[in-house]
Amino acid sequence: MKRSNRLVLLIGVFLAIVAFVAVIVLTTGNGGSDNSKGPVTTGPVVVATADIPLSTKVQASQVTVQTKDLTAILPGAYTDVSQVVGKVVRQGVTSGAQITTATFGEGASGSVLNVDVPAGLRAISVQVDQVSGVGTVIQKGDYVDMVVGFAADKFPVVTKNPSDNSFQVVAGLNGTSVKMLLQGMQVLGTLLPPTSADTSGQPAPSGGTGTTLNGQQEIVILAVTAQQSEVIKFAQLDGSISLVLRSADDFIDPTTGEVLPAVVPDETTGIILRILVDKYGVLPPELVETVTP
Repeated sequence: MKRSNRLVLLIGVFLAIVAFVAVIVLTTGNGGSDNSKGPVTTGPVVVATADIPLSTKVQASQVTVQTKDLTAILPGAYTDVSQVVGKVVRQGVTSGAQITTATFGEGASGSVLNVDVPAGLRAISVQVDQVSGVGTVIQKGDYVDMVVGFAADKFPVVTKNPSDNSFQVVAGLNGTSVKMLLQGMQVLGTLLPPTSADTSGQPAPSGGTGTTLNGQQEIVILAVTAQQSEVIKFAQLDGSISLVLRSADDFIDPTTGEVLPAVVPDETTGIILRILVDKYGVLPPELVETVTP
């Protein structure tokens, strides 16, 4: 064999050995280090550092990130505080509890398993629809006002006949009356129809989905005083109820994030036809006199 051929063969063998050694080093180096770490058993989770009352917005000072065993992390748990700060909690959170999607009512089906009534108050339910209940998107933790309307037949105008003391209802007068009776009631829970198809054949939305115009009903459970419960019952029997959704910021201290102890209700006039004419310029019809030959 020629010397040059022998040299080429030696160089090829040398390069093959170098490549083989490099593969072994890379394989044992990277593979060995990965295997030494073992499987991941922990992860980050957002935890409350203070009690967070129902209806309040989460503040950065109320939450932190902790590392927990994967087996201890609840489904839907958040991993970064930026994901939860500023959101309104739909259930009270105690210090040390994990913050999950359930904290904000996400994915809720509208079922109520337990009603936590604040001390000194009562829980009462009202039924509303998509028109009278803000599209049936009212959720636990919201604040609402109640507007009640009474039809004209509830306020009949009568005349008395002095000869026989009989009474006669005067026709043609508008006795409709509307008033915002109650303000600042906290919602303790809501009930919606199941998410399966309803009687109209269209899917009924859950608490976190869009709303279709299908006449859907919603039960809203409210925290009220004893006097307010009587007002609501009367309105349910003889009136027409509508719930008005309020901003949670009206009931939260902007500095501390705590629920305000009392909120001064807005003064309203109530509405009858006469007020619409006098204050809002509604034009009443005029009588037209005709002369027949």
